[in-house]
Amino acid sequence: MLILIAGPYRSGTDDDPVKMAANLKTLEAPSYALFKAGHVPMIGEWVALPVWHAAGGATIGDDLYEEIFHPVAHRLLQVCEGVLRLPGASKGADNDVKIAAERGIPVWYGLEDVPGVA
Repeated sequence: MLILIAGPYRSGTDDDPVKMAANLKTLEAPSYALFKAGHVPMIGEWVALPVWHAAGGATIGDDLYEEIFHPVAHRLLQVCEGVLRLPGASKGADNDVKIAAERGIPVWYGLEDVPGVA
């Protein structure tokens, strides 16, 4: 399955790039376990960051950021077959869960709950 990993990226960082990078590492942490279980892990920022940079984005939260980041996750949810929601406050991740639920896409709150993960 293509599984979206959702959790805090910008939330709680005051847009500090070091804290945002740490949040991205946290999002990436379960990716190998998902891969080993036969799934394809996906994180919205893996797509949004290069698109934002290519579009000329320069400041976190600028108009291009708002135009790209959350819509990328929404588009990914058109093809993802599951969502792994990591802990932590995140309006974006909460919205991903809401959209997944509306579309009948399973949401797991623990890596061990994802099918095939030991």
